[in-house]
Amino acid sequence: MSYPPPLYDGPAGEVSATIKAGADAPDLVYPNGNRVTYLARGEGTGGLFGLYKWEFSEAVSGPDAHFHRTISESFYILTGEVRIYDGRAWVTARPGDFAHVPPGGLHGFRNESGAPASMLLHFAPGAPREGYFEGLDRLARGEQWTQDERDAFMAAHDNHWTESD
Repeated sequence: MSYPPPLYDGPAGEVSATIKAGADAPDLVYPNGNRVTYLARGEGTGGLFGLYKWEFSEAVSGPDAHFHRTISESFYILTGEVRIYDGRAWVTARPGDFAHVPPGGLHGFRNESGAPASMLLHFAPGAPREGYFEGLDRLARGEQWTQDERDAFMAAHDNHWTESD
């Protein structure tokens, strides 16, 4: 495997780095206390990837089995225990554990421990997942959607639900 074609062809480097301080407030706080920080949006990475910090509260939460047709998703556990569905079974992941799911791969994640946990979520390419996270927040706050509206929202954000054991 070789390197991909250049994405930058300037004569010298340029000042273009971004920094998000760890002390910054999260971008989204769900009613159950889960927090999401947008570390790198796809629009800021030229569509290459999106990176998010997901902080679970003590509440049991997380999506059941699903897959994406257009994006891969990776998980890196920072703290606590997160259950990851790998398409075969729910596996307990702990700090330092990593899971990668290619497009079409069945997966899910949840905190069932009753204690806080956190992880990094990486999507490639950098789809606009912020709209998905914000729509979930509206649903969690009681916004009413018809089944057709819910189905259209999930399809627009490339979430395809399945059954898991």
